[in-house]
Formats: sequence, C-alpha cells, structure tokens
Amino acid sequence: MAASAASARAGERVTLRNGFTMDCDHHARAENRVRFYMTTGEDNYVEFTPQEIAVVESIPDPPRAAPVTPPATSPPPDSNAHLNPADLAEMLANAGREHNLDVDLLASVVKAESAGNARAVSRAGARGLMQLMPGTAANLGVEDSFKPDQNVRGGSTYLDELLTRYHDNLAQALAAYNAGPAAVDKYHGIPPYHETRVYVARVIHEFNRRVKTRAVQARLSVASATVPQKNTAR
Repeated sequence: MAASAASARAGERVTLRNGFTMDCDHHARAENRVRFYMTTGEDNYVEFTPQEIAVVESIPDPPRAAPVTPPATSPPPDSNAHLNPADLAEMLANAGREHNLDVDLLASVVKAESAGNARAVSRAGARGLMQLMPGTAANLGVEDSFKPDQNVRGGSTYLDELLTRYHDNLAQALAAYNAGPAAVDKYHGIPPYHETRVYVARVIHEFNRRVKTRAVQARLSVASATVPQKNTAR
C-alpha cells in the first residue's frame, strides 16, 4: 500500500476484499494490522489485517457542505441532558430484548449519535439520544424525542426495521440510519458520502470494541469462579 500523495487536505479510500469501501484521513501500520484513522488525530480509527485490504487510494476531501441553519425548535429546558448510566443501560437492555438487538450495538449507535445527550439536536434537526428526525419519529409513534425512553424505543424500532430490510447487513442498515434508505437503495449499498462512511465505520468499531470487552469480562468471570478457594477454617 502506498502512502497518500501530499496534497491539500488529501484523504484516502480503502477497499476491502469483501467489497466494502470507506474513506479515512490517513493510515498507518500497527504491528500486524493496519489502522485507518477517521480524523487527523490518533483516537478514532478502524483496524484491518493486510490480508483483508484490496487497495488504498488517495482522494481529495469532498467539498464542504453548506452550513445549515439550526432548527428554531429547542429542547425543553427541563429535559435531562445526561442520563444516569444505569438508567440508560436499562432502557437499552429493554429495547434490545424487545427487538432482539445486541445491547452493545444500541449503545454504540447512541454514542455515535448523541454521546448520551438526551437533548442533542443536530444541524439538520435530528433530536435526542438516537437522533430521530421529526418525520421519522412521528412515523414511529414517538411523541417527544427528548424523552429518553421514547427516543430509544423509536430508534431501536427503526434500526430493527432497517436490519430486516437489508437482510441483517449491519453496514447497510447503519448507512440507511444515517443517510436514509433511499440513498442506500440508490447506490445499492453504502452511499459515497464521507459523513455516512465515517459514521458506519465509527459505530462498527465501537460495537466490536464493546463485544471484545464483554468477552474478556466473561472469561475473567468464569476463571474467577473456577479458582479453588483457600480453606481458612481452623
């Protein structure tokens, strides 16, 4: 793989052997893996093995999107901006059980969408923990997107519908969650939008991280339970 050619704000496009493509800022080797960094910093990255990578190309950054005027509607001042982690975990667990979705997947979407801020409002007008657009929220029966339980219930229902629509293809379902099903259908896959590709990579990276952490904790728990206890009786 060749490093990206020096140019003003050049980026890179990586194509995997399974056909998945994504855009990133730059890449670097890390032991026996390759890290693709989503920004100029070193914190947000996705790793692949060299065998998974087909090609890395240098591309110019897409033109900046025109600024969007923030919506006039503001969240009510008495909304809780940050939930108690335990309360949020319980909401996600309930939604996961209802829709047979991995709770770590839902938590990863919440982190990418709002970082747990129940009052979050995007420039485009998406609201709440799982950033529901008003029209989508209305279709899902969500009366108040700033109420965490309604927002999580609506967002989980929507993600479940998208996974069904795209036959459990997580990348396509996440792309549709971010850019809309029409864009995914138009391009027959993840649309060539920088924001959407970064979003999909970010959620999947966070989901994989959480799953690995969960597996490690489970192994430690089993190991701890099987360690023979020292008999201290005299």
